[in-house]
Amino acid sequence: MSAPNAIKSDKLARLIGTASTPAIIDVRTQEDFEADPRLIPGAMKRSHQTVSEWGKAHAGKPAIVVCHHGAKLSEGTAAWLRQLGADAVSLEGGFVEWDTAKLPLVPVAKIPRRDTEGRTIWVTRARPKIDRIACPWLIRRFVDPAAVFLFVAPQEVAAVADRFNATAFDIENTHWSHRGDLCTFDVMVEEFGLATEALLRLATIVRAADTARLDLAPEAAGLLAASLGLSRMYADDLEQLEAGMGLYDAFYRWCRDATEETHNWPTNKVKP
Repeated sequence: MSAPNAIKSDKLARLIGTASTPAIIDVRTQEDFEADPRLIPGAMKRSHQTVSEWGKAHAGKPAIVVCHHGAKLSEGTAAWLRQLGADAVSLEGGFVEWDTAKLPLVPVAKIPRRDTEGRTIWVTRARPKIDRIACPWLIRRFVDPAAVFLFVAPQEVAAVADRFNATAFDIENTHWSHRGDLCTFDVMVEEFGLATEALLRLATIVRAADTARLDLAPEAAGLLAASLGLSRMYADDLEQLEAGMGLYDAFYRWCRDATEETHNWPTNKVKP
């Protein structure tokens, strides 16, 4: 049984990657953080000493606070957040228990620099289809829930990245792009330390659909069809991205929870 106002690692792991993931706030000391500069997927590093300032933004929202062992720093910070109106709990056992369970951790060195509001800024080609929707979904669900995505003319991606301190992706001659047979989604899953069974399965489907190798996964044809349909439904790239978030939420949950399930009709037909 979890302690009062606490959540266990396995329960948090089930929440991460879904649209209902609470804010995850890492308040480890600087010494502990520098000893292992990785974050639970989607977490933001904050100082417990200034919780009365930054905590106001979490009023009325759920939050999970992480410290090294799940003791005084997370307990105290979560209590402060509740005082400020947040529905806050601490992670039982903290970062150490999460790491011991071999659950995913994102290397901070791989996360691009953030703007003054703490958001990562990404830029890619306009009119996305598959990889350029899959990658933003992965980033928002597992790296930075507040990430901003700019869709611009292909020839302007590099210049926009430079002028707006953004990170280019899914564009040639950039770090976050296709590598050999792998698509950008594959690269992000690997480099962000997210190579779980479910995400690797999803990566295969994305790669198959994105590179016209539908033989790699039977589900790829469905993803391709849905992606092309969305691209024709929405003239606005950001509206398409929001619709695509739900699409990838569904594919992820199938990859994680439902690959063995089948469906037939009628299931309860009454025999004459």
